[in-house]
Amino acid sequence: MSLVTFPLVDEDRNRETALRARFAQFWSTAKGDPRTVYDTFISATPFAEGVSSEQVETASMRGWWLRPPVAEHDGAILYLHGGGYVAGSAKAYRGLASQLAGRTRRPAFVLEYPLAPEATVPAAPDAVMAAYDWLRSNGSERIAFAGDSAGGGLALVTLARLAHASRPSAAIAGLVFSPWVDLAFTGASMRDPRSQDPLLTYEALQAGARMYLGGADPRDPLASPLFADLSGLPPLLIQVGSDERLLDDARQYAERAAGAGSQVRVEVWEGMHHVFQVDVAHLRTSGVALDRAAVFLAEAFAIH
Repeated sequence: MSLVTFPLVDEDRNRETALRARFAQFWSTAKGDPRTVYDTFISATPFAEGVSSEQVETASMRGWWLRPPVAEHDGAILYLHGGGYVAGSAKAYRGLASQLAGRTRRPAFVLEYPLAPEATVPAAPDAVMAAYDWLRSNGSERIAFAGDSAGGGLALVTLARLAHASRPSAAIAGLVFSPWVDLAFTGASMRDPRSQDPLLTYEALQAGARMYLGGADPRDPLASPLFADLSGLPPLLIQVGSDERLLDDARQYAERAAGAGSQVRVEVWEGMHHVFQVDVAHLRTSGVALDRAAVFLAEAFAIH
């Protein structure tokens, strides 16, 4: 396992403090349907220059394509959005996905997967597998998985399933931002009173886990990829902020994956909040992290 820590740059110190104050104001004053409020928050991420979006809605598949103005002729990114399994939408995450599409010059498909409590395990993981099959049947011979928070967990669930399937996998890499991999809550950072996470509370995550599990075992690998067979995975990059409740989710997963022989790199960004990459319009750190993520994906496409 390779672990690199990035210090908080001086120019972002005050900006991060200001962002946290804005987060607090937004969440304390926002009114309306919780899913709509969440989407309003996330959709503030700007589109990368020149990247276009196209809605897909078929009998079996819903989501959005994000296409760069000049695209490489091979490969696609399957992006799985966050939201604690109870919120988030493909439409709201187009800005973040566009940042990867623009930087890698490869199209990204953001999947609309079923949310809890209406749908429970294994509905979302099965929807991701169906999207993977759909991409393959539509010409994507090489697929990089990406996702944030709960979507990062879904990406890692799917990569483990593909690694041990009977047919060859088209998955070439996994990129995850602040992945939620442990619905059994075994990481110490989850309950650490010193945590400065401005976006996630332990209580909210517990509530989301109960709705998503619907009575399933929290250690079921389809819910918590931390407990899956982590051998044979494609190269992985995990980015996480040092102030997150999910910090130990990232570290524990990386240790287990590396122990199983998989290639995994962890980047811990000091002073950063949960999925800080969405704040590319405000933080230099966010842009640098996205640049590094894009280099990782481009290298994976070049090798495989």
